[in-house]
Amino acid sequence: MSPPETRYARSGEVSIAYQVSGGGPLDLIYVPGFVSNLDLQWEAPGWSQLFARFGKFSRLIRFDKRGTGLSDRVSGSPNLDQRMDDVRAVMDAAGSSRAALFGVSEGGPMSLLFAATYPERARALVLYGSFARHPVLADKEALQRNLELIDHLWGTGEFIARNMFTTKVTDEVLRQIAHMERQSASPSAIAAILRMNSEIDVRHILPAVRTPTLVLHRIGDPRVSIEAGRYIAAQVPGARLVTLPGNNHLFTDDPLVTDRVADETEEFLTGARQDFDADRVLATVMFTDIVDSTRRAAELGDRQWRALVERHDAIVRGQLARFRGREIKSLGDGFLATFDGPARAVRCAASIAGAVHPLGIDVRAGLHTGEIELRGDDIAGIAVNIAARVAAAAGPGMALVSGTVRDLVAGSGLLFEDRGRHFLKGLPEDVQLYAAMASGAE
Repeated sequence: MSPPETRYARSGEVSIAYQVSGGGPLDLIYVPGFVSNLDLQWEAPGWSQLFARFGKFSRLIRFDKRGTGLSDRVSGSPNLDQRMDDVRAVMDAAGSSRAALFGVSEGGPMSLLFAATYPERARALVLYGSFARHPVLADKEALQRNLELIDHLWGTGEFIARNMFTTKVTDEVLRQIAHMERQSASPSAIAAILRMNSEIDVRHILPAVRTPTLVLHRIGDPRVSIEAGRYIAAQVPGARLVTLPGNNHLFTDDPLVTDRVADETEEFLTGARQDFDADRVLATVMFTDIVDSTRRAAELGDRQWRALVERHDAIVRGQLARFRGREIKSLGDGFLATFDGPARAVRCAASIAGAVHPLGIDVRAGLHTGEIELRGDDIAGIAVNIAARVAAAAGPGMALVSGTVRDLVAGSGLLFEDRGRHFLKGLPEDVQLYAAMASGAE
């Protein structure tokens, strides 16, 4: 999913990068935590899932803090006043006179201070995994240990992995975290941020926050303990605390928790959760593509390749019609389709592989069943991402399915070969995969 257009707001002599998405009736300012990168977060499945949900009920305005992400690099660490100035600059540039603020982790103290200082511009506050005084970094010895870790680990992914996850992450996830670290801030900038966070203390202004406030916190957060969230909820007049399951600092590791964060935020800000029955449905998603299509195209030449692809497309569309599949779009050398029944989807995938073989080509397919979001003639959601990753792991002539699909077709007579657990890029956990061994007979 491509990120929204990046624009820049001038805050004094500094340019602050921001993006606007969604089209809901209220403005929601997303105040990032420790580090961020607008483009990389938008492309990550967990974050994009959250941003898409927020865009259903709000005009979502996101930004990178000065010194991080796509915003100007600065010397030292900005103070809370400067950060408030940056939020106001972004709001003004985006044409927002009043907005709700969603503050993550270290974005919370600034959001609290902003609401108390500019109550006319803050209609509501939602704080996730946040604190009034950092429960770890406020201790000088703990701060020093963190600074030493920055010197050795920043840019490798290990700093965030060790501090924000309680379980060991896979090598691929670690590489993704490392990329985010390097693209978000330099080691010296991170050290300055840590020092500032060690000094933040907004405890005394909490009773002055009159803005409606929702506090969300995971019960086993290893970086910012649940007690920090409870303290805010107890001190801000009328604030409400909602505890969430899980033992990691962030919520994007678990799609169900991500949806819960979106649900609670929407209900708090709008008074109701939207009914998504019309545009969120359970479906089996199938991706197909021609194996080694680039090589075959070069061997055949443009004219013969186009003729072959046209014959391939006709066969695939014929099988989709036979098994009641819905063509979402052609991908040049493959298709994206959905089915209202997983067994039909598996049979269709197997039938396509057999039907195109006489053309001298092999087609691979990947299938996963999950909730998808309907966007006009297109679809989106984590189930689509998983199906695409499953397809990429399939071999020539293979219909590879997730464990979810295999479990849902029990009793159908379909047979599968266990292909083990695989890491699929962008997903927090390995996924069990199976190769379909059945014919296309209904």
